[in-house]
Amino acid sequence: MAGHSKWANIQHRKGRQDAKRGKLWTKIIREITVAARAGGADPDTNPRLRMAWDKATAANMPKDNIQRATQRGAGAADGANYEEIRYEGYGVGGAAVIVDCMTDNRMRTVAEVRHAFSKHGGNLGQEGSVAFMFQHCGQFLFAPGTSEEAVMEAALEAGAEDIQTDEEGMIEVITSPADYAAVKTAFEQATLTPEVQGVVMKALNETELAGDDAVKMQKMLDMLESLDDVQEVYATATFDESNDIDE
Repeated sequence: MAGHSKWANIQHRKGRQDAKRGKLWTKIIREITVAARAGGADPDTNPRLRMAWDKATAANMPKDNIQRATQRGAGAADGANYEEIRYEGYGVGGAAVIVDCMTDNRMRTVAEVRHAFSKHGGNLGQEGSVAFMFQHCGQFLFAPGTSEEAVMEAALEAGAEDIQTDEEGMIEVITSPADYAAVKTAFEQATLTPEVQGVVMKALNETELAGDDAVKMQKMLDMLESLDDVQEVYATATFDESNDIDE
C-alpha cells in the first residue's frame, strides 16, 4: 500500500510510548505487583512475573523499583486489590481496538474507557465483539538488516510457529504464548535482540488510516493509553507514514 510502512508504524508507536516513560513505569509496577500476588515472587516459576520484569528492564526501570513491587505483591495483603478487565470496541474507520485494564474501581474504568472511545468517534462494544480479529501469541520483531538465517535457526529450534520477513526486511516471529519464554531465551543465547517483544494480541488484518481519520484514531489511542487503569491497547489501525499524526 502506498505510504504504508509497518516498520515506520512500529517505530512511531514505540517512540510515543518511550515519551510517556513515567506513566509506563507506573503501569509496569502495577503489573509486577499483580503477577507476584498471583504466582509468587520467583520469576523462574512465575512466567507472568518474568515477562513483567523483562518489560521493566526494557523500560530502564531501576532494579530497586522492580524488587519493591515484587515484594509488595508477594507479601502484602494491604494496598489496592486489582482486577483485570478487557474492553473491546471500534475506532475510526472500523478499526478494532482491545483495551486491557487493571483496576480497583470497575465503574471508574469503564466510564473513562467509554469516554475515550466516544470522544474520538469510536464505540465501546460487547465482550467478544472484536477479539476474533486478534491472535493471542508471542511476538518478536527484528529490525531490517537482522540476519534472517540466524533468526530462523534460533526460532525454529525453540518452537516458534511462524517467521515472516516483509518487503522492508523486518522479521516477525510468532510463537504460542506457552513457547514465548523458550524462544526468547534462544534469541538471547544467539545474541539476537528484537526491537519489540512480548505476549500480545496481534491484529490478524490491518485497517490503514490517513488524513483526519488517522489523526482522530491516534488521539483516541493516546487517550486510552494515558488512562491510569489501562495496561495495554491493541488495534488493527495502521497509519500512512506520509500523514502527520503528531499533536
